[in-house]
Amino acid sequence: MCGIIGYIGNDALAKILDGLELLEYRGYDSAGIAVREKGDGQSVIYKCQGRVNDLRGIIPESDVNFSCGIGHTRWATHGGVSDVNAHPHKSGKVTLVHNGIIENYALLKEEYELSEQLVSETDTEVVAALLNKFYKGNPKEAIKRTVSKLQGTFALVIMFDDIPDTIFAVRNVNPVVVTHTGNQAILASDPAAIYAYSKEYFVLDEDVILTMNASGYTVEDFEGNPVDVEFTKVDWDTTSAQKQGYPYYMAKEIDEQPNCLRRILSNYIVDSDVNFGFNGEVDKALKHFSRVCIVACGTALHAGMVGAQLLKKWCGITAEVEMASEFIYSDTALDADTLFIAVSQSGETIDTLEALNRAKEAGATCVAILNVRGSSMSRVADMSLYTDAGPEIAVASTKAYTTQLLMFYMLALKAGLVRGKLSEVDYENAISQLRLVPDAIARVIAEKDSIHRLSKEVITCPDLFMVGRGLDYLVLMEGALKLKEISYIHSEAYAAGELKHGPIALITKGTPVIAAVTQTKLVSKALSNVKEVKARGANVVLLAKNSFKADFSEEYHVIGLPVLEDEYMTFPEIAALQIYAYYVSADKGLDVDKPRNLAKVVTVE
Repeated sequence: MCGIIGYIGNDALAKILDGLELLEYRGYDSAGIAVREKGDGQSVIYKCQGRVNDLRGIIPESDVNFSCGIGHTRWATHGGVSDVNAHPHKSGKVTLVHNGIIENYALLKEEYELSEQLVSETDTEVVAALLNKFYKGNPKEAIKRTVSKLQGTFALVIMFDDIPDTIFAVRNVNPVVVTHTGNQAILASDPAAIYAYSKEYFVLDEDVILTMNASGYTVEDFEGNPVDVEFTKVDWDTTSAQKQGYPYYMAKEIDEQPNCLRRILSNYIVDSDVNFGFNGEVDKALKHFSRVCIVACGTALHAGMVGAQLLKKWCGITAEVEMASEFIYSDTALDADTLFIAVSQSGETIDTLEALNRAKEAGATCVAILNVRGSSMSRVADMSLYTDAGPEIAVASTKAYTTQLLMFYMLALKAGLVRGKLSEVDYENAISQLRLVPDAIARVIAEKDSIHRLSKEVITCPDLFMVGRGLDYLVLMEGALKLKEISYIHSEAYAAGELKHGPIALITKGTPVIAAVTQTKLVSKALSNVKEVKARGANVVLLAKNSFKADFSEEYHVIGLPVLEDEYMTFPEIAALQIYAYYVSADKGLDVDKPRNLAKVVTVE
């Protein structure tokens, strides 16, 4: 979950700090940097509790042109949030940063009698001390021997005092991406940090050693054999990783959604037909599977829940949806007749990756819905479908969710067609509805000021509840997650029909409730539930189609939504909820992009 970077070239100090700011969404408990002058093996280390901006504050002004260095932004696991636990860690001739968890660090500390050399509580410093113990002048042998002792996940970026102008890296599970351009060499835990230098990068394989210097890089396996690398090219504007004048990345990413969705439609719909590529292999899988298993975490899980409902509606097949963190410890049966769909923005979510590996071993056909090309999941899945939403920097996901949602719509529609459950006419009508989605979201965004006015009413509230039926309920689950993530208001979504089975006991005078009423056939039942909470003193805001708005506006505050057919109202509905959550957080004076205790990419269990 931490952010790591290595850089060789001119002005390394500034370049590493800038890169760390782009990686800060991976963790922001502490930050640190180790830099060197050209030809000098001695590192200057600065590190502190807090964010990259705090790190900048402790670095004195200097005319020194550092030419090599590594940096780290931490999400704390082993050891509290403190200056001494911040990375980089140095032991003897070794300086390193680490992303991951070493599960056997305590045993290693005891076995190799390292305790007296340690000053921090971290597993990472144990690795540095062990590597230094093994280092006798041959860095690759020392790295190989150290890695053979480690249990857990790791990406290690290393400098040795007696090998100037050189950075080494090795990984297991946790990612490292690398690029080289001109007289600069850059590696990072995430492509976001290298877009400023190149649109091409490669993902370092597991169980190989990267040696990087200003003239280039080499990659060798543990036997010393050269390893070929495969470059991935991004085709989006590399400035999309910048705020571009917005106060927060989340605001920018909400506004980007219409164009993101248009891009997907353009990429995957040809002549009014969904075309996933792979020479029709996706269509074959959709036609012949007997069961579907969707596995994801957090926001991606909520997208999968909607996808499961669509598969049920348009294919007549029940899809199982499981939290990846629970799936990997369950006894879920998988076989060659299973279509396994893994969903992850980053493609690195550790629980989802482990679930995907298990499904692959069981012989299931594995499809991954991803945003980042070249990610770990893309290297495991049989077929990867890319949302191409561009970098999503805010920790709270917005455009990743709506693009994943759109991918599920296209998968379910194509499955319905190839399995004979949807007629050509219904299929073409559905494609026409999908083409209306980007403009519908744009119209919601255009009304953000009116949503903002309603959001002001809950700034001081400790709790907020959301209620709805059918697809509305599933979307509200994501809306409630957004609100709790960034505003710290305790928010929960409930199926409206379940209120009388317990949750209505939480409603008292003044309790804020957001109710969604977008499904035509469920309006009367949903409204009955809304009246029940209103009768008990709840302050209700309705999310409703504009065609319903006039019927409700005298009795409730209403956020009107552009009219689409019922199945597609998920898109304008979630856009309104994203905007609502954003303004609650911003008006409370919180850091919208970096909520407490969270990180963007979860690479530890």
